[in-house]
Amino acid sequence: MKYKIEWVYKLKGKEGIYFTSDWLDSELAISGGEDIEKSGKASELTFFDEMGQSWSLKEMKKLTIEIEEDPHEVMVYFDGGFNIHTSQAGLGAVIYFRQGKKKFRLRANELIDEMDSNNEAEYAALYYALNLLEELGVHQVPCDFKGDSQGVLKQLEGEWPCYEEQLNRWLDRIEEKIKFLGLKPRYQPIPRSENKEADKLASQALEGKAIFSKMQLI
Repeated sequence: MKYKIEWVYKLKGKEGIYFTSDWLDSELAISGGEDIEKSGKASELTFFDEMGQSWSLKEMKKLTIEIEEDPHEVMVYFDGGFNIHTSQAGLGAVIYFRQGKKKFRLRANELIDEMDSNNEAEYAALYYALNLLEELGVHQVPCDFKGDSQGVLKQLEGEWPCYEEQLNRWLDRIEEKIKFLGLKPRYQPIPRSENKEADKLASQALEGKAIFSKMQLI
């Protein structure tokens, strides 16, 4: 989660000047806020997070202690593969996140039946990734979603329409889950060459190789 500081610089006998910082990580935001407060020249010092919530300096310090062990800085790669002969889909997801000072990577896949197309497999893969986020306890944070299915991501952004009833049902499920988790999604289409890890997991699921691996990154 990133934070910005807003405050009014007090001028003797004159109207104060309004300032706002860039987006900062929590430690730097608190350190900057403390220095601003110590100057004695600031009023209305307020912290804002990316979810639009506001905090005082005292509340901000307490907040960082409370969320220290919650997953944050979440980045999700997803991909779906489809076997036209079996109507099965392989779903792959790679999730990077931080907990406290540590960074983790979760790799997982799943095989599901009764799929109609590769497009549907892509939607199912993103929904599968959201279920993994729920299991990790991810909630009320910004989250980056990256995949090589531009259609899925553009439709979720509302930039492209979706005319297929089956895919619209997947869109509804995805949006409901995002709302339930309180996520602030950021969608980024990427080239297939940058999504190899999720693609491999989807292919392995179609081959009958189930994978679920969580590891700490150095």
